[in-house]
Amino acid sequence: MTEAKPVTILMIEDDDGHARLIEKNIRRAGVNNEIIPFVNGTDALAYLFGEDGSGVVSTHRHYLILLDLNLPDMTGVSILEKVKANPHTKRTPVVVLTTTDDEREIQRCYDLGANVYITKPVDYDGFANAIRQLGMFFSVMQVPETA
Repeated sequence: MTEAKPVTILMIEDDDGHARLIEKNIRRAGVNNEIIPFVNGTDALAYLFGEDGSGVVSTHRHYLILLDLNLPDMTGVSILEKVKANPHTKRTPVVVLTTTDDEREIQRCYDLGANVYITKPVDYDGFANAIRQLGMFFSVMQVPETA
C-alpha cells in the first residue's frame, strides 16, 4: 500500500462570498487540507501548467480542483477541457461547483471528465450542507498518482 499524499485543494471561484462559504464548510467538516484560491482561470491554469505551459510542474503534486463554471476570463468548461487533455493533470479530480443546473451542461462536464458536479443552491443552508458532505468525501478520498 502506498503512503497517502496530502491533497491540495485548488478552488477556482470568482465570487468571494461563495469562496468563503466553501472554505468555511470544508473546514467545518474537519478537512484541513491546504486550499489555494484562484479568482480566474488564467491564474489557475498558469499555476497548474507552470511557466512553460507543459504541466510537468504538476506531475507529482496531488490536487483536487473545485471549479466554478462562470468565471470572468474563461468558462470553467474550457478549464476542465485543458486539465483533462494534459497528460500531467488528466487524473486530477475535478469537482464542478456551480449555479448552472442545465442538463446538457452537466452531461458535458461529465463527458469531459468531471468527477462530481454539484449545483450551488441559492439556499445557503442547502449549499452549506452540500459542501459539508463534500468535505466528508475529501477526508476519505485518495488521489491517484499522475504519470
